[in-house]
Amino acid sequence: MGLKEFSRKKEFLICVDSDGCAMDTMDIKHIRCFGPCMVEEWNLYKWESPILKRWNEINLYTMTRGINRFKGLAKMLREINETYTKIEGIEELEKWVAESKELSNAALQRSIDVSGNTCMKKALSWSKSVNIAIDKLDERDKKPFEGVKEALRCAHEYADIAIVSSANEKAVLDEWQLYDLLAYVDLVLAQDAGSKAYCIEELIKKGYEREKVLMTGDAPGDCDAALKNGVFYYPVLVRYEKESWNEFIETAVPKFVEGTYGGTYQNEKIKAFEDNLQ
Repeated sequence: MGLKEFSRKKEFLICVDSDGCAMDTMDIKHIRCFGPCMVEEWNLYKWESPILKRWNEINLYTMTRGINRFKGLAKMLREINETYTKIEGIEELEKWVAESKELSNAALQRSIDVSGNTCMKKALSWSKSVNIAIDKLDERDKKPFEGVKEALRCAHEYADIAIVSSANEKAVLDEWQLYDLLAYVDLVLAQDAGSKAYCIEELIKKGYEREKVLMTGDAPGDCDAALKNGVFYYPVLVRYEKESWNEFIETAVPKFVEGTYGGTYQNEKIKAFEDNLQ
């Protein structure tokens, strides 16, 4: 079932990001797949160590954590172009990333069909290689954070649950199904569904009041998507995921359902989130 067919069942809606939020998969995917595949695609082995370190800084440990894969790639390639070696056709990729309403393999292929840009072709090849590398990761290395299943079970008693992720849909479905998490999910919106802000906006149109919608995520993009739509944001803090999910059950969900989430508590959670990524 897609966004178009989905209909509201409960009064409340909780949107949950996947990688790095519900699933402990973000670090391993970037460290073993995204960065190394970029080095291979553009033959950057001469500068591999500093480039991979910078890739992880951009995508994991700073305020650009969780950035869309193509935005992260364009940002990294621009730095490589200016610091290490020229990247042919980077301007066209940057333009597409800035202007495209959909940042996915399919959307990129459509643009390549028109422009034939070299950098965009390599970006698509890289993205496909990343997906293959992720599929090859040991299933034992792709697991939910402690407390996630209990949190989803708790939240689903009161709210419709939608996965809202910028990750590859197949990877999301495979990982959540492996640990029986989809039993507590009503809708899956991944990379091809559009931006997180767009997905939340469209979900609100299903009949939810904004003060009864909560986005749960681990990255600034999740927070921005929530605030842009005037809904609440609950952060899962990097390196404090277990504690975050415990608080989600014990404090966040009760406050959300009781109507006391806004104001002081919301402000405290956003400040703690921002401080944790500085």
